[in-house]
Amino acid sequence: MVPSLPWHSPPPDLTLPPQEIHVWRALLHQPAKHLERLERVLSMDERAKASRFRFEHNRKDYIVARGVLRHILGAYVSRRPEALQFFYSPYGKPALNAELRGQKVGFNVSHSGGYALYAIAIGREIGIDVERVRPEAAQDGVAERFFSPGEVASLRALPPHAQTIAFFNCWTRKEAYIKARGEGLSLPLNQFDVSLVPGEPARLLQSRVDPEDAGRWTLHAIPLEHGYVAALAAEGPAGAVMYWNWQP
Repeated sequence: MVPSLPWHSPPPDLTLPPQEIHVWRALLHQPAKHLERLERVLSMDERAKASRFRFEHNRKDYIVARGVLRHILGAYVSRRPEALQFFYSPYGKPALNAELRGQKVGFNVSHSGGYALYAIAIGREIGIDVERVRPEAAQDGVAERFFSPGEVASLRALPPHAQTIAFFNCWTRKEAYIKARGEGLSLPLNQFDVSLVPGEPARLLQSRVDPEDAGRWTLHAIPLEHGYVAALAAEGPAGAVMYWNWQP
């Protein structure tokens, strides 16, 4: 791990003030004993979904990602992870059937490669996305198919060596934003613009769906090891973002 990355073990007296957002990182590849423990807290529906994965590594990744989510949320709302109940929006975004200090617990999950990331906040919508960097994705026409004309122009104006990270900056920020809004791909990716130039702050620049969104949502680049890019989208000002490592 790079020493400058701000990931820490959570404090024993974990709290979530309204002005904070907590981002958790978990390793998906867990020993068999931890995998079994995580699977035991899943609901019957979740276990059934896990059994439908064609490949064993996908099944294990789902079990770990979902089991860790239950442990993290359970710690905030003081419930056993297996007792948590979820409901889903018409677009499939999950929500927790429990409150923290009388407010809705907003959360979102993303996983790629060996990592799962979780964003937790109270009283606001939130979205997160992580992607393992694949250099070929920046050059195979994906940007031209899905990004806005302005984003494509900004991307292609960069030196070739900078375009890979810029592509994934754009992709993860777009995904985090549409996940936070909870409308799925009914919100076309080319109908809003995000910043993407490496080194520049993450921002929602404009939305042609709702012009007020640029002032309503906050974007953050999440610091991760080389080879991964991640982004966070939050309703309103993000305030402090705390980064926690999850341990079994």
